[in-house]
Amino acid sequence: MSIRTAAETEAGDSFGPQTVPVTRETLVAYANASGDQNPIHQDEAFARGVGLPDVIAHGMWTMGAAGSAVSAWAGGADRVVEFGTRFTKPVVVPADGAEVVITGTVKSIDPETRRAVVDVTVTAAGDKVLGRCLATVQLD
Repeated sequence: MSIRTAAETEAGDSFGPQTVPVTRETLVAYANASGDQNPIHQDEAFARGVGLPDVIAHGMWTMGAAGSAVSAWAGGADRVVEFGTRFTKPVVVPADGAEVVITGTVKSIDPETRRAVVDVTVTAAGDKVLGRCLATVQLD
């Protein structure tokens, strides 16, 4: 079931999938903005040299992409009360780019506070890349 507005949300409802493209240019821009210039995120030869299949996205970029999807669904970043995850697999970014796919399912809603706990699923190339990804959002 797709969610139309936060006011209509019920436990079991879901949102997505939202597909977020990630390119090598994305990673360079993120590295410059974050200060994380680790070469595994930009240098294919280096990444392969340390045993990775290719350049990988920054974990925090991946978490940020998921957080942005939750924020958009919830109606703004100010509605995200809590957000946490564990990094389970890297997002491999070959020369032609990759995609991260984000979905969410409302696990529960506190009827008094109107806060929803959302189980967020984030995949890349069919693999789950974030685990225990949960967001608490303030509903209308």
